[in-house]
Amino acid sequence: MRREIPEAALVRWETVSADSLLSASELAPAGRGGPRSERFLAACARRPVDATPVWMMRQAGRSLPAYRELRQRFGLVEITRQPDLCAEVTLMPIRVLDVDAAIMFADIMLPLAGLGVRFELVEDLGPVVAEPIRSAAQVDAMTTPSAAESVPTVLEAIRIIRRELEGVVPLIGFSGAPFTLASYLIEGRPSRDFSRTKALMFTDPGTWHKLMERLTAMVVDYLSEQVAAGIQALQLFDSWVGALAPRDYAEFVAPHTAAIFDATAGFGVPRIHFGTNTATLLEAMATPGAEATRPDVVGVDWRIPLDVAWERIGTDRAVQGNLEPATLLGPPATVVERTEAVLRAAGGRPGHIFNLGHGVLPDSPLDNLQLMVDTVHAFRALDEGGGQ
Repeated sequence: MRREIPEAALVRWETVSADSLLSASELAPAGRGGPRSERFLAACARRPVDATPVWMMRQAGRSLPAYRELRQRFGLVEITRQPDLCAEVTLMPIRVLDVDAAIMFADIMLPLAGLGVRFELVEDLGPVVAEPIRSAAQVDAMTTPSAAESVPTVLEAIRIIRRELEGVVPLIGFSGAPFTLASYLIEGRPSRDFSRTKALMFTDPGTWHKLMERLTAMVVDYLSEQVAAGIQALQLFDSWVGALAPRDYAEFVAPHTAAIFDATAGFGVPRIHFGTNTATLLEAMATPGAEATRPDVVGVDWRIPLDVAWERIGTDRAVQGNLEPATLLGPPATVVERTEAVLRAAGGRPGHIFNLGHGVLPDSPLDNLQLMVDTVHAFRALDEGGGQ
């Protein structure tokens, strides 16, 4: 039996009035300017850098003791409703881990509230949608307010963070990609086989493409508003698109992804295209839309060697990745060895951004996260080829 979602748990976008736990200025690092502030954006443009830049998906999360303490008082959505609090969480790993970029603390589901979608973010499960899509009428009924109306607190948080991070490190914004968002809307919750999603694709392609067009328009608007608020790079998360065969990706997803990259090409910020389990899709993910509007960076997960992936993506694109996240659960010697193996696979070629193949696992020891970051930054002195 499907669990009923309490009305109080459904996402709303009224501003929550609460005193912030900390001030953003207390969390911002003291140092400004210098190579650290330039590494990430330079690597996105495939320019030489003094050391390989590194950041992590979910770097502001349960691996940080300060974040765990905060979550005892505030839920995830509640944090994103309070701009000062959202800024504080975003800034935590910048000071603690010495990473080279910040990424907004948010969830890919948040802008869906603007389409009239009601959902809950369930701890240790993920998004649970109150009324999963089962008909074309539900797609037709979706409202289309701008992100400025539907997620104003996220945009205000961006403005706060940019003020704190000026001259320190860049700030990355993001959105879920249409396929991944559609999968949650149709399945109603995380899925292993995406059977309902694929059934809609195959049995009612008209409704499928209409839904994807609605989501594409929402994503473009959301990314546009983020850049206007101060975001300096964008990542499109198509986390679950690896569930598709190449033929189905080309027919049901690629046209909509291409529309996003075509529309965002003039935003003036680098754009990262990321998915997991995408070894069979890398060429297609690197080349959506017109040649001039393709992503600047392609994210690679751990299921394929980085050098093999880069050759398939094309050396005219930067790459991001690709340490197996579970490596950070192992002993320090393994963290160092596996981190250096990824760096050796990059071969000192300009355009490598070190990251995990997906998000930081909650039980990752903080010491191992710091060890990984330190190993990445020091590697150019250890690399026989001189590093980047």
